[in-house]
Parts: sequence; C-alpha cells; structure tokens
Amino acid sequence: MEPKNGKISETRRPAWFRNLFSFRFFSEETRKISDKAIVDPKAEIAEGVEIGPFCVIGPNVKIESGCSIHNNVTISGHTTIGRDNIFFPNSVIGTAPQDKKFKGAATRLEIGSGNAFREACTVHVGTEKGGSLTKIGDDNLFMVNSHIGHDAFIGSHCVVANNVMIAGHVVIGDFVIMNGGVGINQFVSIGDFAYLSGYARVHHDVPPFCKIDGADEIRALNKVGMARGGMSAVDIAAVDEAYRKLFVKKRPLLTAMREFESLEGANPNVIKLVEFLHRRNQGRHGRYLETQRNKPVEAPAAPPPIPSANGEAAAMPSEATAPAAEPAVQ
Repeated sequence: MEPKNGKISETRRPAWFRNLFSFRFFSEETRKISDKAIVDPKAEIAEGVEIGPFCVIGPNVKIESGCSIHNNVTISGHTTIGRDNIFFPNSVIGTAPQDKKFKGAATRLEIGSGNAFREACTVHVGTEKGGSLTKIGDDNLFMVNSHIGHDAFIGSHCVVANNVMIAGHVVIGDFVIMNGGVGINQFVSIGDFAYLSGYARVHHDVPPFCKIDGADEIRALNKVGMARGGMSAVDIAAVDEAYRKLFVKKRPLLTAMREFESLEGANPNVIKLVEFLHRRNQGRHGRYLETQRNKPVEAPAAPPPIPSANGEAAAMPSEATAPAAEPAVQ
C-alpha cells in the first residue's frame, strides 16, 4: 500500500525518527567528515552527510545528502544510499554475502530514504545467481543486531526488531512488523501489513494482513497495523470478512477458497489476499520463490508476478513490495 500522498516527506516523519538526528558529532549543518574516518576518494559523498570517527567508506559507495553515519560504521561494496538515513555504531553495510557460491562479482545494494539502522545491523549485497541486488525501501527501522541477507527485497515503513534474521532471497512487503528474534527462511515472501510475533519461525510464505506466531501459525488479523498504515475502515472490514471465511471457520483452506472463485467486484485488498494464496499453492515447501531457485537471471529484477484466481499473471505493485502467500495453518 502506498502512502496517501506518495512518499512521506521529512516534515511528516515521526518524532522518534527526527529525534535520532539529535545525536550528532558536529554542531554545524554543513558536510562534516571526521579526520579519523577513512573515506575512499572515489566514494560519492553528498553535501550535508555527517561521518563520525573510525568509519570506513569504500570506493563504490554513493551516499546522498542528509545522512548521519555514527562512529565505527563500515559501508562497502557497490552500495547506493538515499537521503536522510542514519547508521548507528558498528553497523556493517554492503559487505560480501554469506554464500559459498559468491564469486566476487560487482553485485549491488540499494537503500532508499529515511531508514534507521541501529547498532550492529548487517546488510549484504546480492549474488550473481540471485539477481545481483539487495534492495531496501523507505522509512524502515532496523533495530539492534538485525540482519538482512543477500538478494532480499524489503519494502517501506517496516519495523525489524532486535536480532531478527532475514535470510537470502526473502521478499518483504510494506508496513510489516517483525518482533524480536524472528527467523525467516530463505525464499520466503511476506505480504503487506503482516505481523510476526517474537521468535516466530517462518518457513512458509506469510499472507498479507495476518499475525503469525510460533512455527507459521496464523493467529489473527492485524487490524491495528492496517489502521495505522492508512487503510480505511471499509477496507479493513472487507479483509476481516474474507479472513474469517478463509481461516476462522473449521474447514480446509481449499474448500474455503471456493467461495472466492469469482473476484469480480471484490475489494482490492481481498483480491490481493486471495491471489497470494493461489500463488502459495504453486510453490514448493510453502514458498513460491522456491520455484525460481537456480533459474537463470539476466538482470536484477522484481520478484515474479502473482498468478490471479483465473490463472493469469497479476501485475506487481512494485519491485520492492512483492506480495506473499499463506503459511500452513496449524
């Protein structure tokens, strides 16, 4: 889901994010780089970027204005960073992936605007066979010791709590909340507005709008998160009705989905949910992206299209917000 007026502007960013910029090494607003930082001359550093002591910035890094990089941060690889991001101490951004098949190619990491990376966050570039790109959207909070693996796509307005482990080739939508200690298996897709409880073990695709607990267990609808993200009461009510038909009634999911064979005139969010479930049914091990494993990749691309209920390919909303499907209900 897109913000009502497009990208959230700096003036609309929440107080918690604006207040992070009060932690500064320099009092002036102009570009400041500590003489104790190591910044390669080939790096592209915009005006207004603050770099604290003992940071290391590599030659293929591009950082746009407004970013604040605290002490002891490492940014390397072919990494592009948008405006107004903040990196806390000991973050390691853009280093080589933890993949034995990686051969040292010039794969990339792209980070949007307005993200906060707290202490000891790690983000890796992509791999040659995985699309060559790791991509992060806008206005996300990555808490202490969270990890984003290679070739992952993260949407916008997400909260990734302490010690969350996101494996390679994972696709996460917008407005997703991941509580502390969550572990996400490679090739998993997670839909918009999903809510993952603390220490959840995610092996299967996670449907949009749903709360997940334990090992892929669907617990409830994320009504609070949907409302906070700007969804209308009409949309929430429509999704709630569909959720109850699909998951609350004690019957097999395939039986419940027969009620949604015709989606003509249905709420767009209900269509999204049902199409995600159809896509998940085409996957292996509960993960649709497993069907893309080891397929040749010509260029960094968006996640694959979602088959609709009639078998045709539905359009992707954006390359960083690929939809997800339903984990096994237990």
